[in-house]
Amino acid sequence: MHDFGHDWETLFSLSSLLSLLALTGMEIVLGVDNVIFIAIVAGKLPHNLQGKARAAGLSMALIFRVGLLVSITWILGLQKPLFTLGSYGATGRDLILLGGGIFLLIKTMGELLGRLKGTADDPDLTLKKVTLNTVIAQIVFIDIVFSFDSILTAVSLVSNVLIMIGAVILAMFLMLAFSGRVSDFINRHPTIKMLALVFLLLVAGILLLDAAHVNVGRIKPYIYISMIFAFLVEMLNMRERSNTAKKK
Repeated sequence: MHDFGHDWETLFSLSSLLSLLALTGMEIVLGVDNVIFIAIVAGKLPHNLQGKARAAGLSMALIFRVGLLVSITWILGLQKPLFTLGSYGATGRDLILLGGGIFLLIKTMGELLGRLKGTADDPDLTLKKVTLNTVIAQIVFIDIVFSFDSILTAVSLVSNVLIMIGAVILAMFLMLAFSGRVSDFINRHPTIKMLALVFLLLVAGILLLDAAHVNVGRIKPYIYISMIFAFLVEMLNMRERSNTAKKK
């Protein structure tokens, strides 16, 4: 367990405030893939249940994240090998990333295949298979997977665990505030939704490579930049299509 005594002493200072803002921004950036996943899975529910699923899932995930930060020593221990296979030492973190990568890969591929077959948005084929509790459980699970990287990154940047907890809370509230708009936007535009699914597919690949001890730190920024570029291009295409439709 963490000792909060020293953390309280250094909490109220300019450097702590700047660290809080910087860490909150980092948590938001690292949470983009989480928000996109939430938009996809919550979109399977009837519209009147989607907000409830997002609120419940993110609230439970927030409680879990704070619990992880309080038990930061245990988190750091997950980087120690549990067993070895030849030269590969599997850590607790590796197993979590592996499970998350496989789960995200299966979910994303299923959604992609459904869209290619034209069955992804068929209410008779989707709503009957999806329940509120199932969606909440999926949101919590994928957030747990994404939590480990963001928490380990936070530990490398800030030593005050109270600042980490504050940043996580602020970032989660912002995600909760904007996740509805993001979800509605993605689900209203099929091309954006396809782009989001491709992004999640890349994230799944990164999780699997990371679990296999492949250094993906250098390629992550290129993936995010490429997806931002593709998103901007699609926004321009949408604007062009809208203007063309108005002229007709």
